[in-house]
Amino acid sequence: MRLATALAACAIAGLVLAPAPWLVSDFALSLTLSCLMYVGLAVSWAMFSGATNYLSLATAAFFGIGAYVTAWGHGTLPYAVAVPLGGLAAALFAAAIGAAVLHLRGAYFAVITFGLGELVRHAITYGEKTWARTVGRVISDPPATETVYLVVLALALAAVATAAAVRASRFGLALAGVGSDEERARTLGVNTRLVKTGGFALAAFFAGALGAAVAVRWTYIEPASVFNPFIGFQTVLIAMVGGAHTLAGPIASAVVFSVLTELLRLQFPYAYLIVLGALLILLVLYLPGGLASLLERWKWRQRHA
Repeated sequence: MRLATALAACAIAGLVLAPAPWLVSDFALSLTLSCLMYVGLAVSWAMFSGATNYLSLATAAFFGIGAYVTAWGHGTLPYAVAVPLGGLAAALFAAAIGAAVLHLRGAYFAVITFGLGELVRHAITYGEKTWARTVGRVISDPPATETVYLVVLALALAAVATAAAVRASRFGLALAGVGSDEERARTLGVNTRLVKTGGFALAAFFAGALGAAVAVRWTYIEPASVFNPFIGFQTVLIAMVGGAHTLAGPIASAVVFSVLTELLRLQFPYAYLIVLGALLILLVLYLPGGLASLLERWKWRQRHA
């Protein structure tokens, strides 16, 4: 997708979706909010991991850091300040960690980034118990639902626009070069360490900002809820099912996945994760390239018809 097309699509989507809080039911608005959150998470994850082939499982850690910036700052920091500050905190944390672990690849990097979320969760739990004498924070007098929705919408659109701009830039080419052949990219003059750290931090910014934005929807914020590994795994699965090497794939997959998850939760409240897991296994086995591969196959057949 070309940059101009992506930016135009973002502008149109913003105009269409912005009036939703005043036009749809509370259930539909909550579902739309979930879709937008996962659009931002999946697109930003694919922007780094889809290009570099580094399987990051740290999304839950960045999301939780952003949420706790809101929790700790609630009552003193304005919502408009807490959201970008949550993104900045996650980005700085990702840059520091990335500089130390981005020399690892494959399963080693995946395990390290997953453990990162657990480490941060336990560290915050220990700190809360030791100094605050509590685990978790109560969110009283949260911003209006309309405000939260518009902020999440803006972040999701910003993530899509940023991913499109990165794909069209030299920075995006450098990320793709790392994913294709890191040694060759290094010999061609790419500072792979700096590129990987920058891409990792940029993806973390959106995860942290979305965590800070959505946190006010919970009455009570605790480490177990905001550092939930399910958030990270679902983000990875959405991006991979849609096609992490594309821009439109994770967006379409986030919408389909969010609606499907909600329907399965209503129809099979005790077994929806089993049904969802079985569907994902079938997709991975028979559609490893994600939903985007269907479009690529159709285009290939059209060209050779």
